[in-house]
Amino acid sequence: MAGMTPLFGLFAKSPLGPIQQHMDLVSKTAKLLPSFFAESQAGAWKNAETIYKEICAYESQADAVKRELRLNLPKGLFLAVSRTDLLDLLSKQDKIANKAQDIAGICVGRKMQFPVSMTEALTAYVKRSVDAVKKATKVINELDELLATGFKGKEVALVEDMIKELSTIESDTDKLQRKIRKQLFALESTLPAVDVMFLYKVIDWLGELADRAQTVGSRLETMIG
Repeated sequence: MAGMTPLFGLFAKSPLGPIQQHMDLVSKTAKLLPSFFAESQAGAWKNAETIYKEICAYESQADAVKRELRLNLPKGLFLAVSRTDLLDLLSKQDKIANKAQDIAGICVGRKMQFPVSMTEALTAYVKRSVDAVKKATKVINELDELLATGFKGKEVALVEDMIKELSTIESDTDKLQRKIRKQLFALESTLPAVDVMFLYKVIDWLGELADRAQTVGSRLETMIG
C-alpha cells in the first residue's frame, strides 16, 4: 500500500504492538546500566563509553518509534483504550529511556566513580532500579491480553498484582537510596565538593529511574481501573 509506514504492519499484528516495541527499547537502555557501572567503577572508561553509546542508540530508536507512533496512532481504533491515554503512557515510558541516558552520560562525561567502599551498595541500588523497569516492561507486555479480555476478569487481577510488585520494588529502591546516601554523607569530607554534588545527582537519578517505571505501572492501573 502506498505511503504505508513501518508501524502499519505492527498495528496489523497487534493494536498495541508499537507501544510494546517502544517499551522494549526503553527497557534495553536501562538494562545496560549494571554493566555500565561495573565498567566505570573499574575505571574501564573505553568499555563504559561503548556501553553508553549502546544506551544512546536504543534511546534514539525509542524516540523514532515514539515520533512515528504519535504521527500514525489511528483514531478510533481502540475500543477499550483512548488515544490520549496511550499517548500519555508513551510519554511516561519515554522518560525512562531519557533518564537512563542521562545517568550514563553524566558519568562518562565527568569520568565519575563512586568511592570503592560504596561499590557493593551502588551495585545493589542500580540492579533494583533496573528491576523496576523490567517489571514495568512485563506489565506493558500484558496490554494485548488486557485488550483481548476487554480490560476485565483474571487478566486485570494479574496485571494489578504485577503493579503491586512494581510498587514493592520501587519501595526497595527508596531504602537502598537512603543507604547509599548515608554512605556518601559519611565520606563527604574526603572527596572534592563538586564530585560529591554530582554523585548525589546520580544517586537521585537512579531513584527517578525506578519512580518513572512505577509511574508507567500506575498510568496503566488508572486505564484499567
